[in-house]
Amino acid sequence: MLRTLCKSKIMGACITDKMLQYSGSIGIDKAIIEAADILPGEQVQVLNFSNGERFTTYVIEEKVRSGRMVLYGPAARKGEVGDELVILSYCLLETKEWHNFKQRFIALAKNNQLKAGK
Repeated sequence: MLRTLCKSKIMGACITDKMLQYSGSIGIDKAIIEAADILPGEQVQVLNFSNGERFTTYVIEEKVRSGRMVLYGPAARKGEVGDELVILSYCLLETKEWHNFKQRFIALAKNNQLKAGK
């Protein structure tokens, strides 16, 4: 049986920019997506602590260590610059694979920088 599990969780992300005139997605600093084991184009669920919005989109890679967290296209209507986000990615695993599975939890510091030791 396949089960859907949380693969990666990015906590403490803050929106740095919005661009409505775009086809849609979320831009995330390359260093953050690499630490979280998320690929460009991968589907993510975005939770906005500031307004309660939840939406599904895909990731666009932003410049490494830029701290950029950008809502593009229709997603730009789901938050404001400075809003705090949690970003989740999921995977499908066979039940027997679960025992060897390790989730990635990434906490961000000020300016969307990886906390020391991450």
